[in-house]
Amino acid sequence: MTAAPRIKTTVVGSYPVPDWLLALPSEQALIDATRVVIHTQEQAGIDLVCDGEFSRFDVNHPETNGMIEYFVRPMAGMRTAITFDELVAYRAQRGMGFRTRPPAVVEGAVGAGTLDLPHACARGRRLTARPFKFTLTGPHMLAKSVIDKHYRSVPDLAMAIGDALADQVRHLDADVVQVDEANLPGSPDEWQWAAAAINRVLDAVKTTPAVHLCFGNYGGQSIQKGSWDNLINYLNALHVDHIVMETAHRPPEELAAFRQLRPEIGLGLGVIDVKSTVIESADQIARSIERAETLMGRGRIRYVHPDCGFWMLKRNIADGKIYALVEGRNLYEGRGATRIAG
Repeated sequence: MTAAPRIKTTVVGSYPVPDWLLALPSEQALIDATRVVIHTQEQAGIDLVCDGEFSRFDVNHPETNGMIEYFVRPMAGMRTAITFDELVAYRAQRGMGFRTRPPAVVEGAVGAGTLDLPHACARGRRLTARPFKFTLTGPHMLAKSVIDKHYRSVPDLAMAIGDALADQVRHLDADVVQVDEANLPGSPDEWQWAAAAINRVLDAVKTTPAVHLCFGNYGGQSIQKGSWDNLINYLNALHVDHIVMETAHRPPEELAAFRQLRPEIGLGLGVIDVKSTVIESADQIARSIERAETLMGRGRIRYVHPDCGFWMLKRNIADGKIYALVEGRNLYEGRGATRIAG
C-alpha cells in the first residue's frame, strides 16, 4: 500500500460554472455539476476535495460566484431593496470598487434567517467518499460589503455576522471547514477586530478549521494591495489548524514573512496561479514546493493548492491545473503518476 502523502493537495473552492448549468439551471443540474467537479478532483488525485461552491450558484451574480449575496441576503436584519441614495453612498465607499451595488442594507439585528449552510454542505458531502472541504465567506468581508444602518459600527456588525455564521457552522458535516477573507489583505489595520470576528466562526467548527486569504480575484485581477508581512499578527491570532494562502502570484520574497507564523499553524502554499491561463508544469510546482520547504523547514508546508478559486477560468484550463497540482506534488515527493487516460 502506498503511504499517504506528506504534503496534501486541495483546491480553494470555486470551479468554472458549466455552460449547461448557466443555460438551464435547476436543482438537479446543480447536483450534476457538483458531481462533475468532485469527480474531476478525484480522478486527478486531489486529497481534500471541494464541491466547486455550486451550492451558492446564482445566475445573476456569476462575477462573485455567490461569495457575498448567498450569505447575507437570507440573513435576518437584511434588506435587499436598495435606494438610489444608498447606491451613491455605497459607490463612494473604500474597497468596494469591484462592485456597483451593495448586496444588502442592515436594518436590524443580524441572525441566521433562512440561510441553510448544513444543507448545502450535505449535498457535496454525500457525493464523495474522500475527505471533503466546505467553504464560506468570513465576517470581515461580509460586514465590509453591506450598508450598515443598524449597528453603526463595522466591527460590531462583523461580530454579529460571525455569530450568525457560527450557528450554522456548528452543524456542518465536513472534514475541513474553510473560512475565506479576501478583503482583509487590503485593510491590515483592521486585523484585531477581524480576527475576533472570524474566531467566533472557527471556534464553532467541530472538525478541522482553516482560513483562506488572498488579494482578490475578480476576472483575473487582484483587488487588494498590500503584502503578507502586514498580516502576520492576524494570522497568529487565528484559532485555526492551517491557512490557505495566495503565494504563486505574489513576489517570491514575500514567502519569508511566513517564517513568523506560529508553529502550530500549518501553511497551505499556493503553487497554481489562477490569474494566469498558462497551465503550470509538474516541474514548476515541485520547484515551488522545494523552495518553500527550504525556506520554511521540512514539515511546515501542510497543503499545496491554487492561489484562489477557479471560477474565472475555462474548465479545460482549470482541469489542467488541477492535474498539474497533483503531478507536481507527486514529483516532489517521489510518488507515482496519477493521471487517468481519456
